[in-house]
Amino acid sequence: MTTDESDTAQGVVFPVVDGRRSSLATGRAVFADAVSRVDTALATGFLREPSWHKNYHHHIRTLTHLSARSAVYSSRIARDGLDAATRRMRFVRGRDEMDLATGMSVADPDRFATATVSGGDGQGRPPALAVPYRGALLEGDALRRQLQTWQTKGIVEPGFATALTAVIDHPEWSDLSDLSFVLLGAGAELSPLVALLRRGATVAAIDVPRPQLWQRLIREGRRNPGRLSFPVRRSEAVDRSDDQLADHAGLDLVTDAPEAARWIGALPGPFTLGSYIYTPGADHVRATVAVDAVIRRLSARRSDLGLAFLATPTDVYAVPIEAVEMSLARYHSRSAAAIALAGLSAHRLFRPQYEGTEIAVDGDAFGLSDVLVEQQGPNYALAMRLQRWRAMDARVHGVGVSVNVAPPTSTRSVVRNRLLAMAYRGAAGFGVEIFEPATTRALMAALLVHDLRNPESYAHAEVPLEQDWRMFTHGANHGGLWRVAYEPRSVLTMAVARGALSRG
Repeated sequence: MTTDESDTAQGVVFPVVDGRRSSLATGRAVFADAVSRVDTALATGFLREPSWHKNYHHHIRTLTHLSARSAVYSSRIARDGLDAATRRMRFVRGRDEMDLATGMSVADPDRFATATVSGGDGQGRPPALAVPYRGALLEGDALRRQLQTWQTKGIVEPGFATALTAVIDHPEWSDLSDLSFVLLGAGAELSPLVALLRRGATVAAIDVPRPQLWQRLIREGRRNPGRLSFPVRRSEAVDRSDDQLADHAGLDLVTDAPEAARWIGALPGPFTLGSYIYTPGADHVRATVAVDAVIRRLSARRSDLGLAFLATPTDVYAVPIEAVEMSLARYHSRSAAAIALAGLSAHRLFRPQYEGTEIAVDGDAFGLSDVLVEQQGPNYALAMRLQRWRAMDARVHGVGVSVNVAPPTSTRSVVRNRLLAMAYRGAAGFGVEIFEPATTRALMAALLVHDLRNPESYAHAEVPLEQDWRMFTHGANHGGLWRVAYEPRSVLTMAVARGALSRG
């Protein structure tokens, strides 16, 4: 959707195109720039697509295919896409507008100070891995059995089950008292902040200045053995009560990106910087570009940071051939009713997810799973792709990156979208499992622990990857989306109908 920002918009903003600040035009241009050195026809297709909001996913699918076919292509597309976003986006402060790179150098050194709270002394054994799931708390052998069940059903990739089993087998990994983290979007629904503090980590938290949010985060800092620091407006003393601190805590990454980079840059390292931000619509792109600008500036000045991201399952991915084989086997054993409905709909419904396999330049076979949801829109697709590009580019340059596909989860943002909420309720009928936020938080935090503690994890840049795309797929929990029989968009209407009926 095109976004026309007001003249009072501050911080990271879209450029003026044809007289207005347009997320639509900018997004198309960034995608086109990303592929222009690899496929000029595709770049032209991005720019000339007459129904961008409806057909954007076709072009992103082709882009993903190009990237998966060649490590050279994937590296070039990632780098050019990131550079394009930095080059095209603008920064506004007061009445001054400038390019983003210049904007990142205008930090006010007196805007923010640092407050710190801590809880227990951290002595004793760190908590064992326990995952809340459907009213139970799974740990030990019960969790092992559930991991195997998820793997057998195709809900998770084998690497996910292997990684979580390793965390169970190594309880000593859960002591994070020697590790430091910076969490952007620390109060987000899927943020690992509580799990990290519970295990004794040092956490620097950044989120928007919202007192109720910071009251919650500060309470977690007090009740857990870790150490929590966060920015507060410098005009306020940092030794006030917790409620007073909450009133003055936080910064907005979109408007305060230069100050965020300066504040993080002053923290002792090494640390892992994790991004968990989410905001609806075009603002998601602005926030993601702001995060990337902070990462870019920090990376240019220090070599002791790693990165962490949660990738969305509703995107296009190159996937292992085993996922394709399971999906096709399920398709060939589909019901007579599905066959009939496919025919009656001229095969718009119940289409196979995979027509076959693709072959990379180096001869490796892969499938292409397209789970982009049109209703989430091209801004969401661009924001999530920028994160993927940053993860790929960082790893190429020797930076450790924990990037894992999180399952479809009934977060507040999903529940507020009536169509997606109904589709999620009906998804089980097609072999997709929707996770509760508490379950996803526990699982993905444990996966982060694995990535940092296991020296053989792909999160370590020195561990060789067979193909670049495996950094996203190896430990994925996609909820079954990559292994279902049907192309997800071809059964979305049916899932919505099932969800509506189940609610009734």
